[in-house]
Amino acid sequence: MVSLDLLLIIALGAAVGGAGVLLVFALRPREERSVVGPRSGVQPALRRLGARVPGTAAAVLVTLLLTRWPVLAAAAGALVFFGPALFGGAAQEKRAIAKLEGLAAWTESLRDTIAGAVGLEQAIPATAYAAAPSIAPQLTILADRLRVRTPLPVALQRFADDLDDPSADLIVAALMLNAKLRGPGLRDVLTSLADSAREELEMRRRVGAGRASTRRSVQIVMAISIAFVFGLTLFNRDYVEPFSSALGQVVLLVVMLFFVAGFAWMRRLSDFELPDRFLFTAGTQEARR
Repeated sequence: MVSLDLLLIIALGAAVGGAGVLLVFALRPREERSVVGPRSGVQPALRRLGARVPGTAAAVLVTLLLTRWPVLAAAAGALVFFGPALFGGAAQEKRAIAKLEGLAAWTESLRDTIAGAVGLEQAIPATAYAAAPSIAPQLTILADRLRVRTPLPVALQRFADDLDDPSADLIVAALMLNAKLRGPGLRDVLTSLADSAREELEMRRRVGAGRASTRRSVQIVMAISIAFVFGLTLFNRDYVEPFSSALGQVVLLVVMLFFVAGFAWMRRLSDFELPDRFLFTAGTQEARR
């Protein structure tokens, strides 16, 4: 009969081998593409997995060798694999703030350009190449679409889909209405939208400062909890010896599930959530689904 140790060795060998394959696939050089919207497909997902799986396999292997507890080894692997999701969030918030700041500056630039009796079709390409880096790629593609005679409302709708930001929908909706109706007062509308974007930017920065302290508290609580669990396991083995039995592993699994629920709840407190967009096309809704 095959022993448990042999099964563990086979499983760990398979995990390490698979991790090596994914790591090689993730480190392969690839051609950069000028894709603005969210990427989809199997290859980007595999590349993200390839960067995490080796560390996950190493954490599982080291924990299993030190403790001989499968539940704790699985928990360590899950912690390493989902670590960016548990401890992250600040980068997404910074990108959203940078995008909003770029939109506000571009709206002001577009308003000033239109004030010189220039139409939207000429003002948009003129302001695209001086835009902030956070929205420059999307604006460059918008200008290219206008050069190939794409109708302005259609190009603006695709521009809103490329940005994928609710604040951008307000600005693009105003530009789309003006492109269809060709009425006066666009400069005043852009002034109001730029002021609104600046006020929202200031509000997001204040909220972000408060979320930063919450995020640090979450990270400290998580780090102390993890250090306490592993410290008891490694340095006070007699105290946690009952967990070495099969029933103890079941109890440990229940305890780990409580930890997971607590970590997920604390992580939710520091999440940055944008309001829903309203400027959708049928194709965009289908792609999101």
